[in-house]
Amino acid sequence: MTSWGSSSFPFGTPVSGSSVREVIASYRRAQYFAAGSTVASVSDESDERDDEEAQIGGAFEEEEPEDFEEEDLQTPTVLSSQNDVFVDQFQWDDFDNTQSPGEAPTISYAPRRRASERQPAAHEGTPLLKSKASRLSTASGTHAANEGPSYGLNDSGEVSQSHTIISARRLSTTTKAESRHHSGGKSTFGQTLFNSIAILLGIGMLSEPLAFAYAGWIAGTILIILYGLISCYTAKLLAHIILADHRLRSYADVGRKAFGARSTVVISIMFCLELFAVSVILVTLYADSLHTIIPKYSSDTYKIWGLLLLIPMVFLPLSLLSYTSILGIISTIMMIIVILYDGLSKPDAPGSLRTPAETSFTISSWSNLGIAYGLFMAGFSGHAVIPSLARDMINPEEFDTMINWAFLVATTVYALIGYVGYLMFGSNVSDEISMDLLKTPGYNPVMNQAALWMLVISPLSKFALTTQPLNAVLEVLFGIEPAAASPEEMALKMSTPVPWSYKALLGGTQRVIVAIASVAVSVAVPEFSALMAFLGSFSAFMICIIGPVAAKIVVERKCGILDALILGAGIVMASWGTVAAFLIA
Repeated sequence: MTSWGSSSFPFGTPVSGSSVREVIASYRRAQYFAAGSTVASVSDESDERDDEEAQIGGAFEEEEPEDFEEEDLQTPTVLSSQNDVFVDQFQWDDFDNTQSPGEAPTISYAPRRRASERQPAAHEGTPLLKSKASRLSTASGTHAANEGPSYGLNDSGEVSQSHTIISARRLSTTTKAESRHHSGGKSTFGQTLFNSIAILLGIGMLSEPLAFAYAGWIAGTILIILYGLISCYTAKLLAHIILADHRLRSYADVGRKAFGARSTVVISIMFCLELFAVSVILVTLYADSLHTIIPKYSSDTYKIWGLLLLIPMVFLPLSLLSYTSILGIISTIMMIIVILYDGLSKPDAPGSLRTPAETSFTISSWSNLGIAYGLFMAGFSGHAVIPSLARDMINPEEFDTMINWAFLVATTVYALIGYVGYLMFGSNVSDEISMDLLKTPGYNPVMNQAALWMLVISPLSKFALTTQPLNAVLEVLFGIEPAAASPEEMALKMSTPVPWSYKALLGGTQRVIVAIASVAVSVAVPEFSALMAFLGSFSAFMICIIGPVAAKIVVERKCGILDALILGAGIVMASWGTVAAFLIA
């Protein structure tokens, strides 16, 4: 039996929302969602088949034969742990003790017949009526006795040999009817709220003061509130689409439903660009932070030396890398505390909240306003994971309330850091406010150095986690690895150490090339603000604003005034900000 005291690590069991271990487990599962959902945009393109069920973007309602009703068929009554093939196909938290070791999953059949149904004679060759075999019904799989698979992970991060990957299959009509009512997942309201906030808050916080310096108080305040509201609205759009159809699990599934299977190529390119941009930003951040602490060597030198750490780390499995993302949460919290403490404790300018720097209510220039678009928007780029988080909630109907709180917290923190940093340093604020903390005399050197060292360690540790799904996408595109049947299967695959083979050598070479390319682009484009502006203006606007609104319009086949305004404004701001980012780069 699996328990908290055993060696097996039940991945995300929501027994109690107050357990720190459970919160960490739920957050690790969110990292798996981030990786698996990204890769699924490529791997799921193979789902397009000849039959009408094969394409999610097609008609969802199956026509039944005229001579039979659904209740005439033999209806399999499946155990509750198998009802939702999208959330429970890995049965993360199944603690059912009724099944003996080696026993196959129990399926009982309850034939339903009308009273007037004619019984065939013994000699008649009546074929057995059975539901259509499908690619999204779960195939049989074996597990260790009474042990939840939990992505095959145990406490040490090793992969359990008892876990068998469950292949994804298409739901039959009967199975779809039975599972339509079941859409709950494994994470509580509090766990999902924590995961959403942790995903939204990140390195985008560091450039918020510069965004206010470019946009001014009026435009900056309007933009950050507007982006927070619109991003929250589009997150709900994605969740409503994915929860309305039990076959959808990820952002890629929403794209396929709205625009067809061919859209997965475009979505995968968008995700690849976003992940690569984030990897370049992480290289720039750790090198700039290290140069600020130890200015003896240049940032470019530290970037090149960093390859000695980055290259070995890209070969670590996802089961280990998911722990390193916790450092990002600690770094974010520490940076917020340090900025507020420095501003309040220092009595004189520069860098003091008691003696604020000179600021402006108006924008500095029209080109800088375009850069501010991207800098503000970069902080809200978490929509690739949000649909999977919605699917994983125990009570999905609480998603709207949860996401309201998540974006309220994220918007408040971003606005707070933007206001405080702009007041402390005015128009002279650096691309990364963290750089100003050590350069400015009068601060607590120990506290500031500790915060900056976290900005060195955290990007180094998160680099491999960020490039892991990017490398998996490229391996599929280059034919090095086969496409996975589902995001969960791909996440499990990335958690498994790769045995030595010729394909493993090709994959390893490709990972090294990606790491070198990230460093090379960071050396060529050293401006942190330019990279963040591109990330926000191009990737974030497309994935977080334009994509969800366009998907809603296509799925509902109507376009309201609000959606038209958001879509039009999003396209204009994305184009404006992208051009401005390239100009300063």
